[in-house]
Amino acid sequence: MYAVIRIGSHQFQVEEGATVRVPRLDAEEGAKQTLTDVLLVRGDAATHIGTPTVDGASVEATVVGHGKAEKIIVFKMKRRKTYRNRNGHRQQYTDLKIDGIVAPN
Repeated sequence: MYAVIRIGSHQFQVEEGATVRVPRLDAEEGAKQTLTDVLLVRGDAATHIGTPTVDGASVEATVVGHGKAEKIIVFKMKRRKTYRNRNGHRQQYTDLKIDGIVAPN
């Protein structure tokens, strides 16, 4: 069984027992999260597709930890104009462990 969920502006395909890296959530480590923005649930018997979300479906997850990704360098330059701009960015993330998927009735 798997589900497609939406967190922020991103969509993730999740299965029970998997660990997913999502954009940073405001939750403490070890906290339980119930994600109700489920777009699709596929089980052994049936597939439920939401319009836009599936009513009665949810995903239970536990916050494993928080962190920052590798640094990305953004470099802009215009030739012959003495313009150079260098910036760095590190995206913050949260690791979620998927505990269970609740399918609709």
